[in-house]
Amino acid sequence: MQPIIFHIDVNSAYLSWEAVYRIKLLGERMDLRMIPSAVGGDVKKRHGIILAKSQPAKRYNIHTGESIGEACKKCPELVLVPPHYDLYDKCSNAFMDILREYSPCVEQYSIDEAYCDMTGTENLYESPLVVARVIKDRICDELGFTVNIGISTNKLLAKMASDLKKPNMVHTLYPGEIKEKMWRLPVSELFYVGRATTKKLHTLGIHTIGELAVTDISILKAHFKKYGELIHDFANGLDTTFIMEETPPNKGYGNSTTTPFDVDNECAAKMVLLALAETVSTRLRKDKVLASVVAIHIVDFEFRHASHQLTLFTATNITNEIYKAACRLFDELWDGIPLRHLGIHTGRITGDQGVRQLNLFDACQPYDKLVCLDRAVDRIRSRYGADAVKRAVFIKSPIYHMSGGISPDKRKY
Repeated sequence: MQPIIFHIDVNSAYLSWEAVYRIKLLGERMDLRMIPSAVGGDVKKRHGIILAKSQPAKRYNIHTGESIGEACKKCPELVLVPPHYDLYDKCSNAFMDILREYSPCVEQYSIDEAYCDMTGTENLYESPLVVARVIKDRICDELGFTVNIGISTNKLLAKMASDLKKPNMVHTLYPGEIKEKMWRLPVSELFYVGRATTKKLHTLGIHTIGELAVTDISILKAHFKKYGELIHDFANGLDTTFIMEETPPNKGYGNSTTTPFDVDNECAAKMVLLALAETVSTRLRKDKVLASVVAIHIVDFEFRHASHQLTLFTATNITNEIYKAACRLFDELWDGIPLRHLGIHTGRITGDQGVRQLNLFDACQPYDKLVCLDRAVDRIRSRYGADAVKRAVFIKSPIYHMSGGISPDKRKY
């Protein structure tokens, strides 16, 4: 039986969801999707990047991820709206619920896209194209936003198919259609090929996916090693990955934040690290896991990046221990240049079995008290909200006490 895989992708998800909410619930007449518009961050807080843009905005060459300042230079009349992540979560959940009515196996790839294994459903529906159009139209009618659906025999080709032409379209990209539909595309359109790889491929004289597909694999391996073999397979439509209904466990936990001001002193920097440690540690404890590796990442006011990491003697999810490790790394890494961005990341994740490997230094640390403290704080915040309890150092501070991730003001709508 030939596999049938759908890739369903919401068109300009954040912006579409904002538009539907404003029209259906707020009664606005202006449709953000019909004018040059974008969902973006807060320029005053220097979180000013484009998160999603409308089709009319694309005509001004506005890209997701570019700064709001750059976007406004390209299109001075660009309408900007702030993000509301609680709204997006609800829209995403409603979207996924519809997909699960049509397939027993749905993999949520991100908040706005998913794979559906439709293999074996041929007797239920007239054809893959027919059911894809039914799903697309039902999402539009019931939820108010549009999607693209790609159909093929594996995940890679289904994803490539869904990107062929937007919005509100259904496309097929079966193995027999690769040469006609995919090989003519720029190599930058191939899944997993980013800007740096595109530039390197161009220097090798490879400009289209078709040229990559017929390139001697030994040449690609010489320049890209194992990655060269992977993109060669992708260019030929080969993909052996399966749809996973369950999300695989995290290999690492991290959060970062762009500060509203340049951090030029140790005290302020470590306050930011404490706020990040609070967020990261809370996530570790929520998932009942421990981290053995702690790393920090900093970006200075000239956008230069640096990072540093260490391995802990004992895996932990205690806020104070992760914070102390981050401070030690910061002292070793920072050279005094003003910073605009800081992050804490953890790795080598293991399950929390409720026991701890003791060492000579544990006798000097109030380990049990720290565990009880974190648990009590987690319970309070879970019941009354993240702001129900905070460290005194953050009172009247411009730094939010649980930095990184999504701030509460961006969740409300």
